[in-house]
Amino acid sequence: MTEEDLQTLHQLIYGEKEPEWKKWDAPYFPYTQVKYEDFAKRELKRLTDEEGTQESRLLIELNGEIVGIVSYYWEHEPSKWLEVGIVIYNPQYWSGGYGTDALRVWITHLFNKLPLARVGLTTWSGNTRMMRAAEKLGMQVEGRMRKCRIYQGEYYDSIRMGVLREEWFGEQVVGTSIS
Repeated sequence: MTEEDLQTLHQLIYGEKEPEWKKWDAPYFPYTQVKYEDFAKRELKRLTDEEGTQESRLLIELNGEIVGIVSYYWEHEPSKWLEVGIVIYNPQYWSGGYGTDALRVWITHLFNKLPLARVGLTTWSGNTRMMRAAEKLGMQVEGRMRKCRIYQGEYYDSIRMGVLREEWFGEQVVGTSIS
């Protein structure tokens, strides 16, 4: 992600008052519009702070067009508990395998760059496409918090999925070590 990408990214995220993508990406959390100036200031700070270090977010591009992002955050960095995320903003690119492909590349990159034993992903039971993509990649349901998300007056479960390094690479691991 570069400064030149910020206008396009802002338009994808905040260009509509009620974007379709938000119905699938944690819709139980409030969505508020952010002015470009505030967005750019925050993102430029993030780009500057991450310079020279492992990037926590990358753009997803198709034929030179920005269509989404992949990201990670530390649930608990001392124990190397990392969670990934993905958003494809334009519905025309949903259900075409692009998200699965982007996650495959992203998870491989993270395992190759960071000393991780596991990569996790948290979603909600209403997002069946996300769960299906994670399952295609070999992720397993590791936890289900029942009826802890409310969306449009209905309860949904929070779903935690994950994959271990040895499962991802098909390795036989006798012991584990942390570097």
